[in-house]
Amino acid sequence: MRSSRSTIEMRRNRLLCGLHDTGTVNVHEMAKEMGVSPLTIRRDLDVLCATHGINRFYGGASVGDKDGDGNIFSSAYSPFKRAIAQYAATLVEDGDTIFINTSSTALAMIPFITAKYVTIITNNAKALEFEITREMNLLFTGGEIRFPKEAMIGDFAINNLKTVTASKCFLGCNGITVQEGVTTAVMPEASINNIMLTRVVGPRYILADNTKIGKKLNFIYGSLKEVTTLITDTEVPPDLIAELKEHIEVRQVEPCFS
Repeated sequence: MRSSRSTIEMRRNRLLCGLHDTGTVNVHEMAKEMGVSPLTIRRDLDVLCATHGINRFYGGASVGDKDGDGNIFSSAYSPFKRAIAQYAATLVEDGDTIFINTSSTALAMIPFITAKYVTIITNNAKALEFEITREMNLLFTGGEIRFPKEAMIGDFAINNLKTVTASKCFLGCNGITVQEGVTTAVMPEASINNIMLTRVVGPRYILADNTKIGKKLNFIYGSLKEVTTLITDTEVPPDLIAELKEHIEVRQVEPCFS
């Protein structure tokens, strides 16, 4: 029997409180305390790793870049990427079929999606770590799995993607510039990302925090002409935003510190 979203959120908030208070939590101790299986706690911690920037280790988790006030949301990872993921999730509508690539920011959308009858197609095996509601369908591209990202790549994944189209795509990147377009550091992922970007009948969203804007990596997977909207945060220098706005829509979101 699936847990309700409120039950899941309450359990994860308890884990966050434990991390805030002690800096670490133990999987088996928390499972016993909450009356759930260790596998459930592991999945919760994996989700919190993606959405709040905590550190996972064998048997538990610890706070990432903890500041002087003990606020785990103030890590370099969490506030910006979490805000982008939360906002992007609001753009998913009932009945959508969406592409999500191996980006941790794009993957972090999943817990925030409230639309019904959504189909998520991804090449990120880590999506299995998230609680999927009854209103969601999760489909994997298949293919060779590359660790540690658990990215599905290769001809099998490419051929499967060529047989489907999506309503929207939400793709992360390692860099985006006006001159080079959207780039990644991993060659085998570039072709997968390109297919996800082009086999979409609706909006094509690129999710990138301030560290990615104005940077280019080795492998181009799309031009700005193929992008509908860039979703980023408010820490990007204004001159870079102005330059990008000449070519695509840019939406900036405030970071989440709580």
